[in-house]
Amino acid sequence: MDKLIIRGGQRLSGKVKVSGSKNAAVAILPAVVLSQDKLTLHNLPDITDVHTMVSILEDLGVPIRRRGANSIEFRPSMLRGYTPPYDLVKKMRASYYLMGSLLARYGRAEVPIPGGCDLGPRPIDQHLKGFAAMGANIEIERGLISLSANRLRGAHIYLDVVSVGATVNLMLAAVMAEGKTVLENVAKEPEIVDLANFLNAMGASIKGAGTDVIRITGVSELGGAEHVVIPDRIEAGTFMLAAAITGGDVVIDEVIPKHLEAVLAKLREVGVDVEVEPERIRVRGMGELEPVDLKTFPYPGFPTDLQPLMMVLLTAARGTSVITENVFDGRFRHVDELKRMGARIKVEGRTAIIEGGEPLSGAPVTATDLRAGAALLLAGLAAQGETVLSDVEHIYRGYDHLEEKLAGLGGFIRRERRDHYRARSRKPV
Repeated sequence: MDKLIIRGGQRLSGKVKVSGSKNAAVAILPAVVLSQDKLTLHNLPDITDVHTMVSILEDLGVPIRRRGANSIEFRPSMLRGYTPPYDLVKKMRASYYLMGSLLARYGRAEVPIPGGCDLGPRPIDQHLKGFAAMGANIEIERGLISLSANRLRGAHIYLDVVSVGATVNLMLAAVMAEGKTVLENVAKEPEIVDLANFLNAMGASIKGAGTDVIRITGVSELGGAEHVVIPDRIEAGTFMLAAAITGGDVVIDEVIPKHLEAVLAKLREVGVDVEVEPERIRVRGMGELEPVDLKTFPYPGFPTDLQPLMMVLLTAARGTSVITENVFDGRFRHVDELKRMGARIKVEGRTAIIEGGEPLSGAPVTATDLRAGAALLLAGLAAQGETVLSDVEHIYRGYDHLEEKLAGLGGFIRRERRDHYRARSRKPV
């Protein structure tokens, strides 16, 4: 596994451009198989999850042509099959979106139970409940989910819990189902809206994305389209928190501030100076920080993906802060690693109590998942001394050249590759 060597104590400053959204891209890419015409996607982030999904599409028989660093053209006429390869599926959880798109296009899908970050139990019962309501037959055997249907039918489906994954999968299945589908209690994330915009550009009929009720009228076929993926709100929030954590002054460009309202509000409550323009946010982390209470919720609440990074910031606030995690059971795995750096944190069930005010110290730590890795990287930038961060492949699943962008803002980061013969950095340690 690669490592990052991080030297703390540097205030980040300058400008940084936000890449395309990971969560939007991995939801939109499976929709490619719904069409037989040319599709072009722009602003795709250069991350391993996107590379994996593109490789899955290629394995299924979708020809691709790269149109620059972040654009790909697809010509998905007829696929070779409806079973994506296990060795690729196991690398990312979002590969299960192929259940909905393959079932809609071919009436059949066989998808291995996917991998991804270990964040505790994340059942797919709501996905399968929706497929069954639309007339699909479902079999699960030896880690393989087999779905079949002569023709999917529109249905009225109420999700028992708000689920981004189930919302995406059922949208993909419903766009070519016979009749009308109504999805209630659905996720309202901006990535859901972006997927709906792409599908509508292909000729789908989707209304209500971004609200808790989505109405879909099925169509017999979908055509070509060209689409620009929205900016990544989690990456933008990461740079906002990086500026605050290091006491820096950073301008985040090409961002949609409305997608970050909960984060902006909490940063202001902590005492961070924030300036907002239509496509730009400036964050200055100068001054004493105040402790706060924070609860994660589905959008538009505070995002669980930024909770580990916010915890790093609160270790610097003088006083006691409380974080309640309401989305994922396994979202506190980074706590033990932060304790290695001197953080005073106590976990009680879904609640973490942070006694802030003492500086962090550099230490050897391990990235346990994607967002934990980003949090530990930022902790290393704020800590006294040197931090060695292992298992950084997690970070590259969802961040487009994160360490290079942070180095461009003045962070001292060096990547040590597993062969020890190559390393990349913009500033030497």
